[in-house]
Amino acid sequence: MVLVSGGLDSATTLALAMREGFSCYALSLDYGQRHGSELLAAEKVCRMLGALDHKTVKLDLTLFGGSALTDASIAVPEKASNGIPVTYVPARNTIMLSLALAWAEVLDARDIYIGVNAVDYSGYPDCRPEYVRAFESMANLATKAGVEGKRLALHAPLIRLAKSEIVKLGTELGVDYSLTVSCYQADSEGRACGRCDSCRLRREGFLSAGLPDPTRYFQD
Repeated sequence: MVLVSGGLDSATTLALAMREGFSCYALSLDYGQRHGSELLAAEKVCRMLGALDHKTVKLDLTLFGGSALTDASIAVPEKASNGIPVTYVPARNTIMLSLALAWAEVLDARDIYIGVNAVDYSGYPDCRPEYVRAFESMANLATKAGVEGKRLALHAPLIRLAKSEIVKLGTELGVDYSLTVSCYQADSEGRACGRCDSCRLRREGFLSAGLPDPTRYFQD
């Protein structure tokens, strides 16, 4: 089971899981994010890499708001800031992992992959190694599979990699990054703003890796 958002990190994670010999099922979440074009990107990535199945769950988190990605009245910041940024979506990874856990149990899958990163990232609390360990522990306490001894493993293979290392790894794995959408305010065609934190991290990753950046921008 692989969480696939449509961005650079999740595409690399899916490719890596497949290289490690897994037959992969992919899960995306349509939570009302302003960059909805990432969901179309997720579909393209899953087809390109050969996922066995790809499901998109619709769960409208705009009902709660509290994030620049789910509340149109909160602007996406275009300058680096201290602390946890307003692009953090409350409990998003916990929600997504819980949905993946449910589907994994149905499929009798024991491995869940998520592309979180704790090096070149925006400071989100649910991207840290201690969070990943805690969720894995909870998953094995809260499921029929775990109770019956079918231990579930949560993999975060990119968590300690710099963005440039992720870009190099994905390139080696054959990921077509032109299909991916990372921008927090990408337009309907998946073109990036080039100014938000996610765009900055992505651009610096390709630059540091010494590889061409296939990202399409508004001005292209």
